[in-house]
Amino acid sequence: MRKLLGLIALLTLMVSCSDDTINDSDFVAGGTFTNSNIRVVQIDTMNVETYTMKFDSLVTSQATRMLIGKYIDPVFGAVKSASYVELLPNSYSIDSEAEYDSIGFFLKYDAYYYNDTLKSNTIHIKELSELLEPEDGSNFYNTSKVAYSEEDLGSITYTPRPLGTDSLFIKLSDTLGLGIFDQLQQKDITNTEEFKDYFRGLTFQPGEDDDGSIVGFDFSKSVMRMYYSIPGADSRTQFTANFAINTTSSPIPFFNQMSVVETNEYLTTITDSEVVLNSSETGNQSFVQSGIGYTTKIELTNLKTLFDIPGQGTLLNAVLKIKPVNGSYSDELALRDNLSVYIVDQNNDLSEQLVGTDNAAIQATLNLDGQEFNDIYYEIPLTTYIEGILTTERDADYAIILLPEDYSSTVDRFVLMGTEGSDQGVKLELTYAIYDEDE
Repeated sequence: MRKLLGLIALLTLMVSCSDDTINDSDFVAGGTFTNSNIRVVQIDTMNVETYTMKFDSLVTSQATRMLIGKYIDPVFGAVKSASYVELLPNSYSIDSEAEYDSIGFFLKYDAYYYNDTLKSNTIHIKELSELLEPEDGSNFYNTSKVAYSEEDLGSITYTPRPLGTDSLFIKLSDTLGLGIFDQLQQKDITNTEEFKDYFRGLTFQPGEDDDGSIVGFDFSKSVMRMYYSIPGADSRTQFTANFAINTTSSPIPFFNQMSVVETNEYLTTITDSEVVLNSSETGNQSFVQSGIGYTTKIELTNLKTLFDIPGQGTLLNAVLKIKPVNGSYSDELALRDNLSVYIVDQNNDLSEQLVGTDNAAIQATLNLDGQEFNDIYYEIPLTTYIEGILTTERDADYAIILLPEDYSSTVDRFVLMGTEGSDQGVKLELTYAIYDEDE
C-alpha cells in the first residue's frame, strides 16, 4: 500500500463526498495508472467527539518560572497562582565587624503574563512554617499545600511591566533580616541543613481581592538580598549577601500552587480525571486551561469504516480542524499560536506527546487566514496517528488531548467549539486513495 504513495501524490483530482457516498465517479488516468483504477477522495464526514476532562493534579515543581497573581475570568472563574520557594545563602560567613542594614526580595520578570497588566496586582510575602518536602517524596503539584505564617514579611501593590528589564523589589521585615544576620555572624548557622531548620522558605501570595493578571518571574534570577556594612576610619564599606532559590536539591523545593474557584456550571461537575463531559453536555464547548489541568479530549470513533470502501485504500493526508468559540478570547485572554497534542490511554492518563514520522512533536497550529471573517481554527496534522490506528486492532481505544505548551508553567486558557450546529466547529478532513477496486 505504501509503495503507491509517491505515485498517488501526483494525482490532482479531489472529489468531495457526502454522508451517503464517498465518491461515485472513477478517476481515469493514462500511462502508469490505466490499469490501476485509482480514485482520490476527500472525506470530511468522519465522526469526531470532543470532551472536557481535568487532571487530578499537575507537577509544578518542574515549572520554568514563578507564577504569581489572580484575575477573574468570565468563563473559568477566579484564577489564582502562588509560589513557594526554599532559599539558600551564597555564604555562611559574615564578618564579625559587620552591621546589618536591610533586606528585600528582587523578582525578575521573565516576559510571561496572562490577562490585564494595566490593572494593579498585590504580592504578599510570608514565611513558611514547615519544610518544603513533597508528600510523595518526588514532586510538588499545583494542588500541593505547605503551611505558612499569616503575617506579612513584606508586600507590594504594583502595575506589572512584564516585558521590562527592571526587577520588582519588595522590602522585607528587618526582624527577619536581623535574625538571619545574627545567626550567620555568630556562626550559629554554618551549613545548609542548619539554615533550612532555622528558615524554611517563603511563599508569594496574590491579593485576595485582586483582579489583574498572573505574572511570570524568573526563579533563577530572583533573589532575596541582605545589605550590611563594615565601618572604617573614614567611611563604611557596603556588602550584600544573596539568598537564591534552591534548585540544586532533588526534589526541587519549589512549586506553583494554582487553583480556580467560582468556575462555570459545567466545570464544577468535573471533580477528577474520571469525569469526562461530552461537548454536547457543556453548551457545545470544550475547555482547556494549563496550570489548572482542564483539557480537551478528542476521540475519532469510526475511522475503521474506511475499510468498508470497496477496493484497497491508502491514507494520503489527515487534518483535524477545531475552532475557538467566537468572543471567548481577547487581547488579554489571548489565543496562543500553538497547542501541544498528547495521547491518553483508556484511563485518561497521559501517555506520550504525539509525534510525526520524523519524531518531531505534532502541534495544533492556529490558522488566521480567515481572521477577517471570524473564521479561525487550530489545525492538527494527524496522518501518522491515524495510519497507526488503521493498522491496529479494531477494538482499541484511542484519544488525543490538547494542552498549552509548557502547561505546568502557564495559565493559558481556551474555549473550543463542539461538533453540534451548522457551523462545523470540529472537522476531520481525510484525503484517501482507492485502487484495485472491483469493477
